Amino acid sequence: MAFATYPSLVDRVVFITGGASGIGASLVEQFHAQGAKVAFVDRQAQTGQALADRLAGAWFRALDVTDAAALTGAIADAAQVLGPVTVLVNNVADDTRHVAAETSAEAWRAGLAVNLDPVFIASTAVYPMMRQAGGGAIVNVSSINALWGPAGMAAYVAAKGAINSLTKSLAREWGGDGVRVNALSPGWVVTDRQLEFWLTPEAEAEWAKQVALKDRILPDDIARAALFLASDESRMMTGQNLVIDAGRL
Repeated sequence: MAFATYPSLVDRVVFITGGASGIGASLVEQFHAQGAKVAFVDRQAQTGQALADRLAGAWFRALDVTDAAALTGAIADAAQVLGPVTVLVNNVADDTRHVAAETSAEAWRAGLAVNLDPVFIASTAVYPMMRQAGGGAIVNVSSINALWGPAGMAAYVAAKGAINSLTKSLAREWGGDGVRVNALSPGWVVTDRQLEFWLTPEAEAEWAKQVALKDRILPDDIARAALFLASDESRMMTGQNLVIDAGRL
């Protein structure tokens, strides 16, 4: 298949959280292929550096996104090297399963710290750059789990639901500065992590019964939607939640 190219993304500075593997790595690769200047962070130091080494000009730093100072510092440092960030993709997440009644207050807070807090911290860090540049685009990676609420992952589901609401709130607050804020809600994307922990042949067969399109959802499917939301082709879209789930909902 031949996919779209977006001239408006050429030379734009894009910052991506959780970019070393899975959907994040596809985001890094796809934006880089469009000619954007890509910076990304991830706690997987070796995997992230290997990806950056493959992509000429890519900027990478290993860090824990729950460290707000480290995250905002990385955004500032990337901007010093590449230029002001005008595209932010808040991708980082941890969908570890847990039983709600057995989840401690500390574990609950940790779930929100990785799945929700970095979205707000990174967004407020790039906002002044985008305002000064005359606009920008923020893409928040949510999940269809926020919309139908499966059991066994309460912190993740709650965080993704909050991301949907935060997307709308920031879109209204920053729209006057030309900053667009949209969300993507993927269905069950086939990544190495999903295959290792949860996407068994039986689970995949059950998922196939629930969707309209029978092909697997791949990381590139999500990344290509992010390209559209970051580009000028979607210039009048903000506060929206684009669902990519093969027709599950």
